[in-house]
Amino acid sequence: METLQLLRDYFPTAVYTGKCLVFISKDWRIELSEHKESDFSKTAEQPSIIRVKVFKKALNGEFVPGHYEDFQLGSLNELAEQVEKYVQMAVGSNLRENID
Repeated sequence: METLQLLRDYFPTAVYTGKCLVFISKDWRIELSEHKESDFSKTAEQPSIIRVKVFKKALNGEFVPGHYEDFQLGSLNELAEQVEKYVQMAVGSNLRENID
């Protein structure tokens, strides 16, 4: 969860729930969750996997899961930039501002 806590500083509009970072708007919900590599046969420390899930609000008001993507980049700046670019392309809004 340390990577998520660092990303929280990069994305000031995010809410940290203790298990994921959440961005929410009238029409969208974006969740970032952290997963550790479970292959213990690897000797080198791998960066955490950050899963980005995109949810769209349906006509009934429920958030419906759409697509997700996993990111595993060693540089925190590069990770944040790529996540931001991915979400911007998916929902048409910038994560550093309030998503529309």
